[in-house]
Amino acid sequence: MRPCLPLLCLALACAMPPPLLADDLPDLGDVAQADMSPAMERRIGEQVLNELRHDPSWLGDAEVNAYLNRLGNRLAGHVEGGRLTIELFALRDATLNAFAVPGGVIGVHTGLILAAESESELASVIAHEISHLTQHHQARMMSKAGQGQIASIAALVVAVLAARSNPDLAMGAATAGQAASIQNQLNYSRDFEREADRIGLELLERSGFDIRGMESFFERLQKYGRLYDNNAPGYLRTHPLTTERLADIGNRIQGRPYKQVPDSLEFQLIRAKLRAQEGTAQDAVTYFASQLKNHTFSGDEAAVHYGLSQSYARAGNLAAAERSLEAIRRFKVESPLFLTLAADLRLKQNDAPAAANILRAAYSRYPQERAVVYALIETLLTVRQPQEALKVATDDLLGHATDATVHALQAKTYAALGQRLQQHRAQAEAYALDGRLDEAVGQLELAQKAGDGSFYEQSQVDARLREFRARREEEKRLAKEK
Repeated sequence: MRPCLPLLCLALACAMPPPLLADDLPDLGDVAQADMSPAMERRIGEQVLNELRHDPSWLGDAEVNAYLNRLGNRLAGHVEGGRLTIELFALRDATLNAFAVPGGVIGVHTGLILAAESESELASVIAHEISHLTQHHQARMMSKAGQGQIASIAALVVAVLAARSNPDLAMGAATAGQAASIQNQLNYSRDFEREADRIGLELLERSGFDIRGMESFFERLQKYGRLYDNNAPGYLRTHPLTTERLADIGNRIQGRPYKQVPDSLEFQLIRAKLRAQEGTAQDAVTYFASQLKNHTFSGDEAAVHYGLSQSYARAGNLAAAERSLEAIRRFKVESPLFLTLAADLRLKQNDAPAAANILRAAYSRYPQERAVVYALIETLLTVRQPQEALKVATDDLLGHATDATVHALQAKTYAALGQRLQQHRAQAEAYALDGRLDEAVGQLELAQKAGDGSFYEQSQVDARLREFRARREEEKRLAKEK
């Protein structure tokens, strides 16, 4: 006999555990009342990204960044009140750190990715950083310092971020008083941390991750902090982690049913790829070979073979790299990372035509994968197929108009075809997206002088040049106001 629907709903409601995260936090101020406008937040985020792209620590690995953005967007898709636009990227830094910047920018150190023992642990850190963004914590802290100081704080935020691994470096980026004051304003208060914990846990649960990942990872961070004392993980410097805060996280999780969440294959492959780049090439080979020999790995064995193949390739042992990659076939798993590695091995063996064929097949299966698109265009140019390369780039830009890398690759294809106006126009777009307006203007001025474009194309260049010059003047005006 079917129960009455209202009674069934009541029974389910009574059976549900209490709300995961009761809102018992102090009043931290109105999120909507931060003095910093959304436009200002976006400008700060763009400024930080533009600066960090030229930093030696910028990883620039399309596969790592694509994974981080998929993970981040999975979490951001469950933000209350609408979807949050974010951009995540990795920095090659062995320290355990991650940070959020106004404008939806989140940076993650490779050391933190490798330290995460599960995908839920990594997701917990990103969920925490997303929560700082949704609550506008940095904007609210900057506003608290006074409206007149916001511009100067925005100008120096990059200097503070440059001190991720060593806060003493911030003193060299500005006067000691300024740097110390700004660093203090960017360090999150304990109340903000508790708020980010609460919202981050909600995001984790809604996104299908193990909420205990936050507790286990933060406990390990605290342990590192005790072990290394003054050289504690950078994350602890800007995110104060107290016993009280850990207890609060534990209390919010207590009583919740255990949920085992397997790590995705992509998480394991990305960690294997990063681990293969650590230390010497021989160290990396020994690490993965030992895992396979002694069966000490956890998760998918395919990821260990992938890491070993990457390590052998780095060591220059291409035959062994091929064998390790071939060993993955028996696990019957698929990933674009296998195909890009296979193509890379062919290129290292000076077999560009074979690499191009592998990447053509990869593109037909994974047309949205940035690493596949980039590698295919580059390889098509290598095998002297610029027209095909141009089609791939042009088609891709229809859906990824803000991808500076594809604009730059498109410029290369136009250069190979001898189309100078279009070459300079495409390169100008790449520079503009990279925050390099002076170079963008210079490229458009060269496009004007190319003399090989149609009247329509020349008119487009003229209009874009006027726009870029106006944007450059506006940036100069704002810089003077600071």
